[in-house]
Amino acid sequence: MAVTQTFKGGIHPREVGNGKSASQSQTIVNVTSPARVTIPMSMHVGAPAKCCVKVGQNVSLGQLIGEAQGFISAPVHASVSGKVIALTTAPLASGKTCPAVVIENDFLDTWDENCKPYPETPEGIVEAAKNCGVVGIGGAAFPTHVKLNTTSLDPKPDTLVVNGSECEPYLTSDHRIMVECAAEVADGIRLAMKASGCTSAYVGIEDNKMDAVEALKAQAGSDFEVVALPAKYPQGFEKMLIYALTGRRVPNGALPSAAKCVTMNVGTCLALSQAVRSGRPLIDRVVTVNGRVGNPGNFRVRIGMPLMDLLDLAGGVNKETRKLIIGGAMMGTAVPKANLYVTKNFGGVVALADEGLSPKETACIRCGRCLRACPMRLMPTTIDAYVRRADYDGAIAAGALNCMECGSCTYVCPAKRELTQSIRMAKLVARSKK
Repeated sequence: MAVTQTFKGGIHPREVGNGKSASQSQTIVNVTSPARVTIPMSMHVGAPAKCCVKVGQNVSLGQLIGEAQGFISAPVHASVSGKVIALTTAPLASGKTCPAVVIENDFLDTWDENCKPYPETPEGIVEAAKNCGVVGIGGAAFPTHVKLNTTSLDPKPDTLVVNGSECEPYLTSDHRIMVECAAEVADGIRLAMKASGCTSAYVGIEDNKMDAVEALKAQAGSDFEVVALPAKYPQGFEKMLIYALTGRRVPNGALPSAAKCVTMNVGTCLALSQAVRSGRPLIDRVVTVNGRVGNPGNFRVRIGMPLMDLLDLAGGVNKETRKLIIGGAMMGTAVPKANLYVTKNFGGVVALADEGLSPKETACIRCGRCLRACPMRLMPTTIDAYVRRADYDGAIAAGALNCMECGSCTYVCPAKRELTQSIRMAKLVARSKK
């Protein structure tokens, strides 16, 4: 039975406007594939895929177009059938660019003949995740086959922790997946348990999504447990979720395997089920478009779809929009232009007005709110002071590397100091020294 408890710190962000309520009851819209897709070769943790098609080549839906490079990598597949018209570079939300394949859609959706079911064995499930390019679509984009291949781990994981909390404000794609695709999510959970050797599994869902809790409970049987957790950000961070559901702590700098756990997102479980049962690669995903847009909603779109087309589906951004964020409003990335393309880790798009702008900061008043809000038990104001003096070694010694950049400290700061940004700077300097 799950050990339901809460973690220290955390916040409950205020959503301007209708927030989650604007899209959480909106059923998933299956969007017609666009006339042209631009598919980046780097949309996962690890080495970018290597393009394996040529200009002028005809490709099928689900055909391999980018080969994985190394153990921590993932292949990339065509999200439409048609002709390769360009090998180019595409911008990513991070500000970087990477090689990309442009495919002109023939609108036939002719499936690749290699897309076939995999055997329901531990080896077959891992192979399906690997060959179908399944990655963590909750945002991390870590290759799923690496997580599920636990043969070399000691001690062996015994618990699968499934993230259905979706604690970020405005985002509701996971919510709708759990409500509308509960059977496939449950199937993916069972497959992940078999592949990883875990004997128990818990799904953590915040208690503001009780319809999702009930939908998955109806599918769980005695195979796994669905737990309603208090709505608190950042509940979905793996260390917080593992502690809430199992009472185990993941040491700083360690992976969930140190607590004998494997973690997955509900959307990734859905993708794993599709990969094993039909050999379907990860060629589409559900994306929430919310905030200052005409018609907030949840859209199942093809990988490589232009962001501008996605915004048009949601009625376009309102004239008061001042900031566009890819991902959640707390941990997402603000982008200067809408010249991006949907990737596997493209969880949502949030348009904000003045509430998205950084107010003018004032002097720290030593109130301690950032300390109380930090789920990692750090002292953000101390780290910030070191960074402002360019004493990055002091910032690292104060625990900057343990920060998960959730933004809770910045959110609660009455002086409006960019604490998270300071800590991020210290981490960047530390990485550059390495």
